[in-house]
Amino acid sequence: MQRFLFLFLCLLGYQLSAQSYAELLGYPKDAKVLILHVDDVGMSHDSNLGAIEAIENGIANSLSMMMPCSWVPGFQKYLEKHPNIDAGLHLTLTSEWDNYRWGPLAGKPAVPGLVDEQGALWSSVRATATHASADEIETEIRAQLDRSRTMGWEPTHLDSHMGTLFARQDYLERYLKVGMEEGIPVMFPGGHNTMIMETAGSTGLTLEITTAIGKQLWAAGLPVLDDLHNISYDWKGEEAMSEKELQRYKTKNYIESFEKLMPGITMVIMHCTWPTEVFTEISNSGQTRKGDMLAMTDPDLKKYIEENNIILTTWRELKKRRDAIK
Repeated sequence: MQRFLFLFLCLLGYQLSAQSYAELLGYPKDAKVLILHVDDVGMSHDSNLGAIEAIENGIANSLSMMMPCSWVPGFQKYLEKHPNIDAGLHLTLTSEWDNYRWGPLAGKPAVPGLVDEQGALWSSVRATATHASADEIETEIRAQLDRSRTMGWEPTHLDSHMGTLFARQDYLERYLKVGMEEGIPVMFPGGHNTMIMETAGSTGLTLEITTAIGKQLWAAGLPVLDDLHNISYDWKGEEAMSEKELQRYKTKNYIESFEKLMPGITMVIMHCTWPTEVFTEISNSGQTRKGDMLAMTDPDLKKYIEENNIILTTWRELKKRRDAIK
């Protein structure tokens, strides 16, 4: 209880005294500024289709790719035709499914601690954190960045698949280090962190720590998030729902959660997928992923955002604004 009270008082003091990063980047003081971000692009053909649908026919406006996965080349063809899209790297240090798996791009000899008995990345964050050194983590991060650049794509940002890079302090340090050294924005909530502190559970990151890291990233010339919305994966709905019912269910949850957001820049994480019969052989998460895609293409969600003066932005736009500040 004392720790909770301390965090609450810190948060209250921050909100009363500090500018948000949105304000520092030139957005209105009371504005809710959202990045509607699709994870797991390149994981499967279905993942690519869902991301494209959510962006071209919906309001999603950012995404990140899993560079060790098989369908990244398929999405690269889309990037070649859409060079201004907001596309970063979903840094992938785990391979969580049973029948469809991938290994590290750096190769087993370079990162033996990242590889399990099948030659794939470990299937859980805990296993990765138990076996892999921080040096191996950084080696694989740089290998994934190198593949993106080899394919001709400079990522707009970096983020973390399954939150693995937040599992250990030394992993987090390497993640931040690469972003700052390469001048690439990183997904890290360094602002008031209202929603993520309420929903993320125990990570060992206090508001004091995240605020200090946010200042470090800003000083390095990178934009910083004020908060992180990472709860939509748990909105699964009922299996018997029709597409329309699933869409209404997901849209309702998004709207209710957006109502609770504080002003500032919030990255909203989702997993838009158009699941075919093949996707069921990969994962049982098709329902919630399809629901994300349907919500992003729902006119009611677009109408809510417009009527409530919510501003949509991208990592590309945030970096442009940050670069303009001396």
